[in-house]
Amino acid sequence: MSTRRDFLRQMGTLGTLALGGKSLASLYGAEAPAVSSREIPRHVLAFYYPWYGNPAATGGSGRWSHWRDVDENVKTIGSSTHYPELGPYDSHDPKIIRQHCQWAKEAGLTGWIASWWGHRSFEDQAVPRILDISAEHGLAVTIYYETIPGQPKTPENAAKDIVRLLEKYAAHPAWLQVKGKPVVFIYGRAVGEIGVAAWAEVIQMVNKSFSRGAIFQGDQFSPKAAEVFDGLHTYSTAGHLRGKSLEQVKAWCEETFPRWVKLARDAGRISSLTVIPGYDDTKIRKPGLKVERYDGQSYTVQWEAAIAADPDWVLITSWNEWHEGSEIEPSVEDGRKYLELTRQMTARFVKPV
Repeated sequence: MSTRRDFLRQMGTLGTLALGGKSLASLYGAEAPAVSSREIPRHVLAFYYPWYGNPAATGGSGRWSHWRDVDENVKTIGSSTHYPELGPYDSHDPKIIRQHCQWAKEAGLTGWIASWWGHRSFEDQAVPRILDISAEHGLAVTIYYETIPGQPKTPENAAKDIVRLLEKYAAHPAWLQVKGKPVVFIYGRAVGEIGVAAWAEVIQMVNKSFSRGAIFQGDQFSPKAAEVFDGLHTYSTAGHLRGKSLEQVKAWCEETFPRWVKLARDAGRISSLTVIPGYDDTKIRKPGLKVERYDGQSYTVQWEAAIAADPDWVLITSWNEWHEGSEIEPSVEDGRKYLELTRQMTARFVKPV
């Protein structure tokens, strides 16, 4: 006979049902105290990809990673929509991390959400340097939890993995915290691997095993997710913006952003809105997906709508996801345009402490 836990896991998502007078989330201790926006410091966080490798880089990883078909003479990369101003760099190179932090600070960013693919992964090996150098620049760091290890995927595996991660890194002064608790962002892939209901179990297990507990930011805007996660966000709005004119982008953001903020706020959760400069993954996927940049006007329109909706945090997709053409990092094609646009907008959004 299946248990209640089996039933929740089979559901895959957590509804607003009540059992014994309690929400499903509360059965597993996932409901967090309501957070007031007055208690949440403003942040502008960029999704950051530490997965690039170049064997020629001094102080780097010593191998190629993610860059493909590189031609430095004509400045093209087969796996990248645009060409970085810094060239095909190595994410482990301290000089690169330091330059990224300097640019980010000048643009008004407050921190990174670093893509993380498990213990001892290429990305994990870069985390200590990212933390140390970000601390030098006054930037916060957290990770984007991309996937749950092991087969089958289980809440137990996720909880053990995250507790191990927090024990390794969360004491670092650069780790992003809210009210003394380390923050972890959970990507939609990882959310879907076990379902929202099972993440209620994960959160309970982590909060029980890790003394300070943690703040979980789930990649989903839904009433179900608002019952379970401490904050709501989405990684990318590209699917929504695809094929839209600039006017349609503006209209979609002005209609959607306030609704998303309200959903999080009504549940007492941290609200985050995501802006993207554009998107183009047609070099790595066929037929792929493309969202026009409109020479920076789309990015500006999204920022304007986000500021008006007044979320707790604004997330930028991305700093350097070069494969999908969503980067704001300086490129040969766009120069430093998106850093300047970001600087103008963050100055309006991030309130003085």
